[in-house]
Amino acid sequence: MQKDAYTLILEAIEAGTYKPGDRLVESELAERLGVSRTPVREALQRLETQAMLTRDGRSLIVASLDHNQLAELYAVRTELEGLAARLAARHATEEEIRVLQSMAAEDRVLLGGDPSALSRANKRFHKQIHLASHNRFLVQQLDLVHRSMALMAKTSFAAEGRDEVALAEHGTIVAAIAARDGDAAYQALKTHISRAFETRLRIEAGELRLR
Repeated sequence: MQKDAYTLILEAIEAGTYKPGDRLVESELAERLGVSRTPVREALQRLETQAMLTRDGRSLIVASLDHNQLAELYAVRTELEGLAARLAARHATEEEIRVLQSMAAEDRVLLGGDPSALSRANKRFHKQIHLASHNRFLVQQLDLVHRSMALMAKTSFAAEGRDEVALAEHGTIVAAIAARDGDAAYQALKTHISRAFETRLRIEAGELRLR
């Protein structure tokens, strides 16, 4: 199925092709995507409504998150991700648990490598937990949260040493889900997100060196 202009632009933002502060020009996007300007204009309007884009004079630019918005986003993400882990411990099939276990193990080959590759692997891992919750409304809300995460210019995996710690945390989360311990899974995932937020704050403050 061919992707529409909205999906293509959103994916480009999520992939970092367009970063916070980048100006999006209707004519340039239409040419790049190989579509007419009308669907691009409609897509840009939709993304502006969703606060993915903002106005800078007459131009539309990719939005960025200030400190308060970042804190608000992580507060919501922490609770929703924790709930997803709790529900996954209750509802995940044995097959879904084995997939999570293989992801946690196989992603370790990425240690010390490209932070962007680790970030993509991290998104796949979390998405798998969302799906394993078997709650479509929760999955929808988490999709919105993760869409907004694309408005952060740097991944916390760029911080030196964060990859090893984060993947160890993934292992703890999966072990709790596999043990059907909802409380432990909830707490493990909340702790994981809290530490990621702390890492991001320290990156912004210039306290951590980036790889």
